[in-house]
Amino acid sequence: MTAPADGVLTTLFPTGHALGITTDTGIELLIHLGLNTVQLQGKFFTPQVQQGAVVKKGQVLLEFDLKAIEAAGYSLVTPIVITNTANYTDIVESDATTITAGETLLTIIK
Repeated sequence: MTAPADGVLTTLFPTGHALGITTDTGIELLIHLGLNTVQLQGKFFTPQVQQGAVVKKGQVLLEFDLKAIEAAGYSLVTPIVITNTANYTDIVESDATTITAGETLLTIIK
C-alpha cells in the first residue's frame, strides 16, 4: 500500500491492518485493508513506516500478502474513510470498480 498523498502517518494499528493519514491539505484518511483482518493479529502485514512519520505520495507504507489474506478467508475489500467530512462541502467517488496506485479514487470539494 502506498501513500495516497503527502502527509503524516497519524495512526498505525499494531496489527498493521489499518492506518490513518492526515494529508498536508488537512484530509484525515482511515484505510482498513480487508474486512475483519484485525483477527489476523498482524500475520501477513509488514509496516514499512512508523506512526508519526512524514510520508510522500507514492511512498510504500505497508506490505501485505493478498493471496495469504484471501486464503485465510478474509475479504480484500478495503474501506477508505474520511474522518473529518464535516470540513468539506462534498466528497465525490470515482465510478471505477478497480483503482490502481496513482489513480483518483475520491474528489474532495472544500
